[in-house]
Amino acid sequence: MKGTYLGEFEELILLTVGVLGEGAYGITVMQEIKNETGRSVNISAVHTSLRRLEDKGFVKSTMGGATSERGGRRKRYFALTESGIFVLNNIRDQRNQMWDRIPAVS
Repeated sequence: MKGTYLGEFEELILLTVGVLGEGAYGITVMQEIKNETGRSVNISAVHTSLRRLEDKGFVKSTMGGATSERGGRRKRYFALTESGIFVLNNIRDQRNQMWDRIPAVS
């Protein structure tokens, strides 16, 4: 597994792949981020991050079947790996620990 550090955008992409499950491919990831955060993202940035996450071993990809609506081209679908799930759980735990340490504001 390459590096384990995730930037904010990579974490967002990884979370979105987890949310989408079997339907995660570039366009659906981009649309889900827009729907959930209101943040417009560039499809090239999504694809770059997905490739980087795959290089790190956090997602795996498979090719779907060709469709006429895409001119016979196939979609590359992404799914979390065990390492991806592990790193997301670690990130959540670290953040929760930090949130728990914030003093109560009265």
